Amino acid sequence: MQETYQPKAIEAAIQQQWEEKQVFKAVVDANKEKFYCLSMFPYPSGRLHMGHVRNYTIGDVISRYQRMQGKNVMQPMGWDAFGLPAENAAIKNNTAPGKWTDENIAYMKGQLKSLGFGYDWNRELATCKPEYYRWEQWFFTQLVEKGLAYKKVSAVNWCPHDKTVLANEQVIDNCCWRCDTPIERKEIPQWFIRITDYAEELLNDLDQLEGWPEQVVAMQRNWIGKSQGVELHFGIKREGEEQGKEETLEVYTTRPDTLMGVSYVAVAAGHPLAAEAAEGNAELAEFIEECKKGGTAEADIATMEKKGHATGLTAIHPISGKEVPIWVANFVLMDYGTGAVMAVPAHDQRDFEFAQKYGLEINQVIEPANGEEINLAEEAFTEKGKLVNSGEFDGLEFDAAFDAIAKWLTDAGKGQVKTNYRLRDWGVSRQRYWGTPVPMINKANGEQVPTPADMLPIELPTDVVMDGVNSPIKNNPAFENIEFEGEQAFRETDTFDTFMESSWYYARYCSPWDDTQMVDPLEADYWLPVDQYIGGIEHAILHLLYARFFHKLMRDVGLVKGDEPFASLLCQGMVLADAFSYQNDNGGKEYVAPKDVEAERDEKGRLIKASWNGQELKHEGMIKMSKSKNNGVDPQEAIDVYGADTVRLYTMFAAPPEQTLEWSENGVQGAQKFLQRVWRLSFELLQQEDRSTVAADQLNKNAKDARRKVHETIQKVSDDIGRRYSFNTGIAAIMELMNTLQKLDLNDAGERSVVSEGLNAVVRMLSPMAPHIAQELWLAFGHDGLVLDAEWPEVDESALVKDSIVLVVQVNGKVRAKLDAPASATKDELEAMAMADAAVQKQIDGKTVRKVIVVPGKLVNIVAN
Repeated sequence: MQETYQPKAIEAAIQQQWEEKQVFKAVVDANKEKFYCLSMFPYPSGRLHMGHVRNYTIGDVISRYQRMQGKNVMQPMGWDAFGLPAENAAIKNNTAPGKWTDENIAYMKGQLKSLGFGYDWNRELATCKPEYYRWEQWFFTQLVEKGLAYKKVSAVNWCPHDKTVLANEQVIDNCCWRCDTPIERKEIPQWFIRITDYAEELLNDLDQLEGWPEQVVAMQRNWIGKSQGVELHFGIKREGEEQGKEETLEVYTTRPDTLMGVSYVAVAAGHPLAAEAAEGNAELAEFIEECKKGGTAEADIATMEKKGHATGLTAIHPISGKEVPIWVANFVLMDYGTGAVMAVPAHDQRDFEFAQKYGLEINQVIEPANGEEINLAEEAFTEKGKLVNSGEFDGLEFDAAFDAIAKWLTDAGKGQVKTNYRLRDWGVSRQRYWGTPVPMINKANGEQVPTPADMLPIELPTDVVMDGVNSPIKNNPAFENIEFEGEQAFRETDTFDTFMESSWYYARYCSPWDDTQMVDPLEADYWLPVDQYIGGIEHAILHLLYARFFHKLMRDVGLVKGDEPFASLLCQGMVLADAFSYQNDNGGKEYVAPKDVEAERDEKGRLIKASWNGQELKHEGMIKMSKSKNNGVDPQEAIDVYGADTVRLYTMFAAPPEQTLEWSENGVQGAQKFLQRVWRLSFELLQQEDRSTVAADQLNKNAKDARRKVHETIQKVSDDIGRRYSFNTGIAAIMELMNTLQKLDLNDAGERSVVSEGLNAVVRMLSPMAPHIAQELWLAFGHDGLVLDAEWPEVDESALVKDSIVLVVQVNGKVRAKLDAPASATKDELEAMAMADAAVQKQIDGKTVRKVIVVPGKLVNIVAN
């Protein structure tokens, strides 16, 4: 063993041994308990960032720990390789997305290997490869045949620059999240999957997810958004009609108690009534076109200015028969509910603002149940209360009013109670190139049919030229034109949303080499569900919801078993770093990389001044690492300087996994110094000729206390890593143990024996976080094989038993003495010891002892005056 710790020398050699021996290859073994650990796979952007490093280190620590518990561990890795960023990068770099993606995968794979992650690379997959997306295409055809996938014209968020549909979450301030172009609302044919058919099951099965954070479960529950309300029918009256025709306008409401306060009805710009009214009304037609420029995200609609235009049509109230105007409003979406809402300005703030703006009636029908005064001239009263001005329903409170009004409407044939969901069917088609081709064929007669299995995969051409405007597979005869059933036909040129690929990859990892079926049932039955899933909180809604949905779809066609894909979920926090900026000549901000900043700090490490090339900088604080703020830390640079084990250890030690991590160069250096301490003490121990073990009952007090510390640490670290996932406190406990071990005398046989026992435990406990140094020291201590296959250290309960305790003695509540007392001492013996102490005698001299309180094992409190 060399005297100094040299991570570069040992890490590369150990990684090579792992690869040669296929150490992390996972094989089904019915005789062993399995553990499937999965971190969300990365998009191959070109280089890992520290968020990746943190995510994957957490997964690797958990995997290695579980293997040391004797479990059969599978930890795979792959690439979420489709998506618009590859197209943009290809255009920028004058290359094809496929080539760019392959090069990035190769580089990032090398980075992952350099960090020593224990992946089974035999199971590697990339979603852009035909052998993967072939089965996604096959599965979609099954959904089409079952009626679970369909095509319809739908309003979407459209980015005119990127020429693609955006999910609501990709619209920020009504602009595209990537290019900041104002988005448009556009109606185009889209492919959908009927996730709403599974809404109730997706909601109910959240109760099974005991290993998920409550926050994420709540977010999923809210996104599904189950509500009970009433669907009711307003009559429609056109200008010149006396009573109106039998035609009705359907409205859904969760507040039927406010029905008698309706003063107008609002419909979406895409509603048939809006189109009808616009035929002879140029102003209304212009307003409808303006509405199309807005997005479809509820959050954006909630905050934007409320605008509307009268249609000239009238709605007839289903109970009172009162006529109220029908307006087109920009806050109503055709794809949500019925595309129409009943407006009650007195009891809905949005309706209130609209009514004030356009001079519409505000009719109070609810008053506070406690009789408080309200001012409807200032704002709507939106709480539930008691009905007023509501005819026969006056005096009823919410629940009774709900039931009474619902019954009235049902009996009159004008409505019924209905359960609704906020969740909408999943739009899965995109108009871009770099994605899985939708496997549908357009026949010459206009019929659309699924592509037969023997014609799959429909391969995406990769030798293409990107012009930044058109998808290379659109208007491309070589791709589109095919012969089908002896006739000319055309392929669908839309591609799938990339959420499709990431919704089932966890299952494909079970058998990625299988070219005969989507999932091998034997492998899937053994490995699924995923025991521990790890990823960012930003995926808490859509990705996880779609993956849960996909699992149920696969279950229902017999591919997998069980209701849920992920038994436990851990959402790691972001990685933050200092950001520094200065104002350029144009008044804009320029950011300087932290490594280039000259920083002055006080004795407590607080920043006093920052500068760069003589330019004083503004400290923007600790913010999320990003390219735009130039405050990212290149993992490869950190590995080159400090070694993979140091980077891994620091990311686990700096913060609990679910909280944000503030990157600190001093902290990284501290982690390296700690590993150097472990190495140095190990080296010093191995220089001792006599390393024989001394029996526990032959140890001196120092050695006994240190040995107790060893086993207390094993107990704590086992719980912190194995149950609580509190890696930072577990590492802190190991550091404390090292402080204790370093104080022992290696020239004393007993103390040297405890150092040996302690270091053997430290090496095993550190191995999940710092596997390379742990493996090197494991061999240096004379063990064979892998520390990874060693048993996790066990607690010796007898070592935890204390021979003595520190007895605190108080006189009138103030500590006056601390005594070493036998752990077995009785209350009387402890009281006698306390009373006999010289310092205590001095305090009670001349006073009368009124009471003596003894807390065995802890303290004696003497009350005297």
